[in-house]
Amino acid sequence: MGKPFEMRFVARSDDIDMMGHVNNAVWVRWMEAIATAHWQALAPAEAQAGYAWVVTRHEIDYRGNVREGEAVIARTVIPEPPRGARFDRQVEFFGEDGKLKVAARTTWAMIDLASGRLMRVPADLADIFLA
Repeated sequence: MGKPFEMRFVARSDDIDMMGHVNNAVWVRWMEAIATAHWQALAPAEAQAGYAWVVTRHEIDYRGNVREGEAVIARTVIPEPPRGARFDRQVEFFGEDGKLKVAARTTWAMIDLASGRLMRVPADLADIFLA
């Protein structure tokens, strides 16, 4: 399992739904934001220039609400080696009270930007995220 990567998010007024808490679509946007930041923080520049990622699946458990102005700490980790072009990513969001608000497992697939096709995740690149 790789080392966790963290980011902080604060709920803005446009993140809030009619129930007064963070909208489900915002949680997905935040999951994409932390995944992208994790990639940009660890992947070599040539990998970032040559490859992209697309989501193939989200599985999300909502366990608590976050209201406007409240912050969450998002933590993501790659728990297992990739399977061909795909790998899973765990993402958890913790409130300022330390309680788990949202837990997700997302599946991502690697795309070769030159061909636009799925490609097997190179072992040396996977190792960066699993170390």
